[in-house]
Amino acid sequence: MKNSIFKGFTVIIAVLLFSCNMPTEKGTTEGSTVDINAIVPTYKIIQASEVEWTHLNPKRGDLAPKAGTLWGDRKGTDPTGFLLKPSDGFESPPHIHNVSYHGIVISGIFHNDDPTATNMWLPQGSFWTQPKGEVHITAAEGSNALAYIEIEEGPYLVLPEEDHFDSGERPVNVDHSNVVWLDAKDLTWYENSDVTKGAKMAFLWGKPRAEELNGTFLKLPPKFSGKILTQDSPFRAVVIKGEAQYHEPSKEQPVRLLEGSFFSSEKQSYHTISNYSDDEVLIYIRSFGAYSIL
Repeated sequence: MKNSIFKGFTVIIAVLLFSCNMPTEKGTTEGSTVDINAIVPTYKIIQASEVEWTHLNPKRGDLAPKAGTLWGDRKGTDPTGFLLKPSDGFESPPHIHNVSYHGIVISGIFHNDDPTATNMWLPQGSFWTQPKGEVHITAAEGSNALAYIEIEEGPYLVLPEEDHFDSGERPVNVDHSNVVWLDAKDLTWYENSDVTKGAKMAFLWGKPRAEELNGTFLKLPPKFSGKILTQDSPFRAVVIKGEAQYHEPSKEQPVRLLEGSFFSSEKQSYHTISNYSDDEVLIYIRSFGAYSIL
């Protein structure tokens, strides 16, 4: 049986994830200083209200959860990220997938485990991985249950349990209360804790090294305003909790990014983000290498 809540989850943040400079118009990525003014930002935004929904498993029709692709193509062969929207009380039959995936709870509660496991519900801000070939069920409760799913290759298929196989991977479920958060003061080498403006990070998967793919949580405190400086590589971000404001360079008014909203860039860029609320904003980030907070 799969361990439904991974109690001993240890989080390691590489020093590259925090900018080593004061919060000026220059940032540091992978040890080199970058002049923000020299960067022409490129970005894509999808607000939660703009997501186009289809059936995750067309063979089951309305019995299947809905899916809304944020990037990639789950029917193709490339990496893809999409939103999963099941109905309240949904429970799938036992099944497998042909590809492994990461899952993050945005709203409602989710249970993802082998068919005989006791329900261990994962709330907002929780994280799980599902290995390809392993028989499991997925259940959800909540009138607006929503999760973000990410695969490294497609197509994403739902297959019968009889087709199960052992990929050698093992599943992990991490309740939001077991995510370990680090800020600048937790890094003993770090001299100035004001650089990240109170932002905190948690490492979920992969390695935040040069050119290596990884997934992290970024938590923005109330009244935060700053920039996320990215590498010269694809960068994907999904709002998991709260409401962020995205400041487009060409517009006076920011774009509201509610839970389930998405922003990205393909080359080195920066994303100007604010949190005007009195609550924290949680963002999931997928990147190659590190990113900096300015």
